[in-house]
Amino acid sequence: MKYKCIIVEDNILERDALAMKLKKIDSLVVRAALADGMEAVSLLKSEDIDIVFSDIDMPDLSGIQLLKSLKNPPVFIFISSHSEHAAESFELDVIDYIVKPARIERLIKATNKAIEYINTKRNIHAEATVSAKTTQPLQPTALPGIDLIKSIDAQDYFFIKEKNTHIKLNMGDVLYIESMGDFSKIITTQQKTHFVLISLKNLEKQLPEKIFMRVHKQYIVNILHVQNISVSDIKLTSNDIVPVSIAYKQSLLDNLINKKSLTRFSD
Repeated sequence: MKYKCIIVEDNILERDALAMKLKKIDSLVVRAALADGMEAVSLLKSEDIDIVFSDIDMPDLSGIQLLKSLKNPPVFIFISSHSEHAAESFELDVIDYIVKPARIERLIKATNKAIEYINTKRNIHAEATVSAKTTQPLQPTALPGIDLIKSIDAQDYFFIKEKNTHIKLNMGDVLYIESMGDFSKIITTQQKTHFVLISLKNLEKQLPEKIFMRVHKQYIVNILHVQNISVSDIKLTSNDIVPVSIAYKQSLLDNLINKKSLTRFSD
């Protein structure tokens, strides 16, 4: 299956170079390479686009302003020379953020992530529609999501709903959770992947702080599976690598590392 994309970049040399790279990715069809956000607004009104590869710093309408202006935006991947826009971008549920120069391998990774998001979202919404038609909802909102059990063992496990089945996940089996925009991807120690139609922000509110910690705009990790922590990332017991952002680094230091570190002198 081919996915339609557009490029929004005011620098003609960078726009042409990006178009050349994206045309090498078999799963993509480049529908247009545009010079600014206003051109993108016009095109998106008339054509369904799956993925937008956009610069941020552009005259008249920036990439962030472009995204905010759209009622039902396609999947956005920002490509910028400046990393300081990353935090705001992930707050807007951008699927990926690439710092220039955009290498082909990085574009492939971002494209695969975008396609995974698109397909999963379609499947989740299709399942929710079928479920709503064929079953009596247990609650007023019957979207697939997380339903934490209100019991004495609530800290040990939770249930997720996939299709018409409630699946029990032990908290100790969860390695990390990754944001996929308005839903999230849960990775377990068995390397199984579960998708829930609930944002990472809302998951963070429901999961116990003593086990799960937000370490990045796009990631929550199970601290029981943290193996080592470097300047910019965390290695889990599964050998998965999860990035750590500056915004969450101090909280990680205060609530995990400093409390559990052996020191030369003790009080």
